[in-house]
Amino acid sequence: MSRSFRAEAVKLVRRPASWLLLAITLVLALVFTYVFPYASIAGGTSGPNTDRTLPMLLPDRLVGNSLGGLPVFLGAIVLILGVLTVGGEYAWGTWKTVLTQGPTRLEVYAGKLLVLAAAALAVVLSIFAVGAVSSVLIAVAESQPVHWPSVGDLLTGIGAGWLVATMWAMLGAVLAVALRAVALPVGLGLVWMLAVQNLLAALAAPLLDWVAQLQKGLPGPNAGSLAAALGAPGDTPGVVATVGGGQAAMVVAAYLVAFAVVGAALLRRRDIG
Repeated sequence: MSRSFRAEAVKLVRRPASWLLLAITLVLALVFTYVFPYASIAGGTSGPNTDRTLPMLLPDRLVGNSLGGLPVFLGAIVLILGVLTVGGEYAWGTWKTVLTQGPTRLEVYAGKLLVLAAAALAVVLSIFAVGAVSSVLIAVAESQPVHWPSVGDLLTGIGAGWLVATMWAMLGAVLAVALRAVALPVGLGLVWMLAVQNLLAALAAPLLDWVAQLQKGLPGPNAGSLAAALGAPGDTPGVVATVGGGQAAMVVAAYLVAFAVVGAALLRRRDIG
């Protein structure tokens, strides 16, 4: 498994798409969390909301601001990374080549999942780093005091972000194995994350009680609840306190494990062609 992990790590680092996805993630996090809100303040267009907007951009809100995009938009990019990492073997027809080198299917798959977990952590740390720099620059420009979250809050936020990002990566991996492709898993994953779960929350849940109850067990709403519990802005798409933070963390972790196990079972039992 260690050899598979090293091989998959080399492939991921050398793949240009990995760096492109990371760049897109950081640009989206920077623009929508800091640039647009601060531009409204600097341009004088936020009116009476100015006094409320500026405190949301300062370093003490780093944890919530960094987690806000992971339940939907930034999480969707991590899902794409999961699909590419596993589904690329089907698209290129390289499963047989990889497996003839000695490792079993499960060893190769475990190596891929470990690399995805490491990549998810790198993404989350990068988001926090970009947010820290941006918030400090805004604080200095507006002559505001710089107060950081406590170490405990920061570690909790990073851990929660890692949990959510890894879950979405595992979903991408299991979709790739189930559909043995790249394009269709990416399409289905994005439709679910960007459209279906938001429509359920915005349209169906207020009208049907059983849909509202169903929301409490779905991955997206629980990821959003976890982010909300740690201070993510409530006006961020997908960030709604549907359940408590503790329950949300357990549900997200359960989905993470379930996606990994289902993907392993499918890969072990099915033809790789």
